Amino acid sequence: MAYEAGRDGFWLARWLRQHDVDVHVIHPTSVTVSREHKRAKTDRLDTALLMRAFIGWLRGEPGHCRMVAVPTLAEEDAKRPSREHETLAGECTRTINRLRAALIRLGIRNFNPALKSAAGQLEALRNQGDAIPPNTLREMNNDLARLAFSASR
Repeated sequence: MAYEAGRDGFWLARWLRQHDVDVHVIHPTSVTVSREHKRAKTDRLDTALLMRAFIGWLRGEPGHCRMVAVPTLAEEDAKRPSREHETLAGECTRTINRLRAALIRLGIRNFNPALKSAAGQLEALRNQGDAIPPNTLREMNNDLARLAFSASR
């Protein structure tokens, strides 16, 4: 049995192997698809394409497709901390960019929301004497709180 690696991950492959089923997981980017023109995209056509690639791989023909090594549950779990870190880093970057964009819309360019002291300085910011509007200030304070929480993890 073979299937394409996807969102469901490898639980199915592990479960099938526990029940003595020979299973192969096909790497999705290794299946050659014509890029010359738009093609119809249906499950039936995708299944036929995967079957042709898998049969070619079984015959030993190079270049038809590649198989993915199915990690154990422990190996998958060991990747969680680095994936969590990547997610948090991305969230921090998005939050800082959102804060900077909001400040620029208000004409404030000399403020760094990435600083730990940023939350205490936000209410004192002025542009031509005008304070930050209350709803914008509340939103920015919430973003800075999220940023502080993400940084503490």
